[in-house]
Amino acid sequence: MPYDFDRPIDRRNTNAIKWDAYSSDVLPLWVADMDFAAPEPVLAALRVKVEHGVFGYEWASKELLATVASRMQKIHGWQVTADMVVAIPGVVSGFNLAARIACRPGEGVLVQPPVYPPFLKVHENTGLQLQLAPLRQVISTETLHYEIDFDEFEAAINSDGARTAMFLLCQPHNPTGGIYTPQQLTRLAEICLKHGLTICSDEIHSELLLGGASFTPMAALSPEIADHTITLVAPSKTFNVAGLFCGFAVIPNPELCQAFKQEVERLTMHVGSLGLAAAQAAFSGDCDDWLKALLCYLTDNRTFLTTTIARNFPDLRCTVPDATYLAWLDCNALVSSGRISTSPYKFFLKNASVALNDGATFGPGGEGFVRFNFGCPRSNMLAALDRMKSAFEALPPA
Repeated sequence: MPYDFDRPIDRRNTNAIKWDAYSSDVLPLWVADMDFAAPEPVLAALRVKVEHGVFGYEWASKELLATVASRMQKIHGWQVTADMVVAIPGVVSGFNLAARIACRPGEGVLVQPPVYPPFLKVHENTGLQLQLAPLRQVISTETLHYEIDFDEFEAAINSDGARTAMFLLCQPHNPTGGIYTPQQLTRLAEICLKHGLTICSDEIHSELLLGGASFTPMAALSPEIADHTITLVAPSKTFNVAGLFCGFAVIPNPELCQAFKQEVERLTMHVGSLGLAAAQAAFSGDCDDWLKALLCYLTDNRTFLTTTIARNFPDLRCTVPDATYLAWLDCNALVSSGRISTSPYKFFLKNASVALNDGATFGPGGEGFVRFNFGCPRSNMLAALDRMKSAFEALPPA
């Protein structure tokens, strides 16, 4: 069945944060939702709920929890059971909940910047100490990628006078689009287990694999690692239903799982009925043909974007993401040469009317970067790149 991802959908004046945060002349490629309609089986499930007309209280059904468990087996070969799955309002809620049960006040939570901005707020939300183990940037002629400095990672544990209690992992990584190998994950896990850390792994982008890339869940590596890991997944990014606020924690350790469930109840972190219905349809397998087509389209978008950056923006470098629909653009040469006197985010917003994410919000190492969302019709991406090129060419020479 053909799917038309080129079809533009007018999202202005729909209360969409992505489109209504800026004036109508600005083309937004920032917030991490896509400009595609959700797959038809999800829409059909929502129509059934709406047409029924009664929206009473609901719990996540046993069928849904079993569907999530089956999805982990089908997609990743990871065997979990329904009683390990907990419904939550989303992954951000999930890692804040994880910090509340894994850490005592004043202890540390370890993250790897540059990273998804809500990671950098967990310590403020939960009375913890933020501890940083920055990723190491590796630059080639036209692209860049990031690697783990394992010595620096271990040195950051118990730093700044606080015992580290939890490592918050982002993989596939946002904003770089990188995927860690099983060997890298195993080494990270061994360090964490050596120091008694709980691992909370945000794997929300784990089905958005580009160009045939492969992915291994952290907890799938071994029973011992699984026993110390809280895995967070959701249909929201993959099937573009982020506004329905439904995600899941997968927690094999019974005691850890029970503590997490109790904290969900204590904070009344319940999921709405439409989110539950969408998740059931999304993870059922009925949307997999749509997803296969989407990944081909996003892979082509990635290729178009990276080749265009290399050809038309000689002072910029770009990641070539293995997953997500997010690219990470290094604009530091524009800043250091004096060609722009403000942040790249402000430059492209003012001079190109293109809204990207400001790299500085992703923590240390994000300054001078922007994040580019290519989860959109190619015509939107082409228009944005044309605007950016015009702004770029109007700059004084280096």
